Amino acid sequence: MLKLNDLKSPKGARKSKKVVGRGSGSGHGKTSGRGHKGQLSRTGKGKRPGFEGGQMPLIRRIPKRGFISKFKKVYQLVNLASLNKCKDKTTVTPKVLKALGLINKLHVSVKILGQGKLEKSITVKAHKFSKTAIQAIEGLGGKVEILRPATKQDRND
Repeated sequence: MLKLNDLKSPKGARKSKKVVGRGSGSGHGKTSGRGHKGQLSRTGKGKRPGFEGGQMPLIRRIPKRGFISKFKKVYQLVNLASLNKCKDKTTVTPKVLKALGLINKLHVSVKILGQGKLEKSITVKAHKFSKTAIQAIEGLGGKVEILRPATKQDRND
């Protein structure tokens, strides 16, 4: 009968740590596999990413262009025509849209656009709507509910 104290990991699964600096007989003595002199042989060695040996790094040589705002609002766009996949008289939420494959992420806000023709009366809950989308949804007897902006805490994907 197999017991917990008899279990062993497969051969080669556990590799012993390389012991360096323990004399010339060990094969890893003296310079401990770091070679002779130079930046990489010193303690505290290592260079930051993009370091080019003192030469002006590429990231600093190339001119900067334009401006990118940290506060830009990003939306996942869904057209009215794609909402026809939903059943009549249902409530469409971001979770429903994700299940239908119309959006990818729950923590990014959803905007409903007025492209295409909606053929069903549905209640749509989203973060933003275009004017034409609101008119089309309410014109068929549906409802529009605006949700608070999505955040990373909404992440369930």
